Amino acid sequence: MRLLIAEDEVDLAEALTVFFERNQFTVDTVNDGLSAYEYAGADDYDAIILDIMMPKMDGIEVLRRLRSDGNHVPIMMLTAKAEKDDRIIGFDAGADDYLPKPFDTDELLSRVRAILRRREEYKPSVMTYGDITLSPVSDMLTSTSGKSVRLSGREFQVMELFMHAPKTVYSADKIMERVWGWDTDAEINVVWVHISNLRKKLKQIDSKVTIHANRGLGYIMEDEND
Repeated sequence: MRLLIAEDEVDLAEALTVFFERNQFTVDTVNDGLSAYEYAGADDYDAIILDIMMPKMDGIEVLRRLRSDGNHVPIMMLTAKAEKDDRIIGFDAGADDYLPKPFDTDELLSRVRAILRRREEYKPSVMTYGDITLSPVSDMLTSTSGKSVRLSGREFQVMELFMHAPKTVYSADKIMERVWGWDTDAEINVVWVHISNLRKKLKQIDSKVTIHANRGLGYIMEDEND
């Protein structure tokens, strides 16, 4: 999935870029409205995250011009302006969704996935390992036994990390960096809590897939049938 992020706060733009790349998006980032308009018109993106308050051209004007040009890419407005009238202006200009700052990155990811699902050509990949499948559409973990369980946003991201590279050992620090980000204020024990929760949910759906701790090294996901 190709994503364009237009955000004039450079630190936030960089953090969002890292976050979406960790979630398997290819990301281009710009820091002003004119560049956003030029990038969006010159390339095919699956979605755009567009800030309103930007130099050179504000987000609403970028949105209006893109829609006037016949560009129907899904657009999420991301802004500090949260008043009702501002939201109405954004939706009237053709926005698909609107999220005010400050926001939770898991909610932003969920909403971007939601506007992508509205496109007929969007076919999110279901990941499979051993007797389990992980669906990015429903956030459901399902086993061949027919049992399913819904994962929280962070649980999904941790499981997705393991599903992309099963039998790979991830240290707690690496999981922390890949899922929560290098600049997080969360404590390392949050990783242990989420691993414990995932183990319980794997047992809940009668899966033979397990997440083991390698003493001094980290965690590895394996299929007991192998």
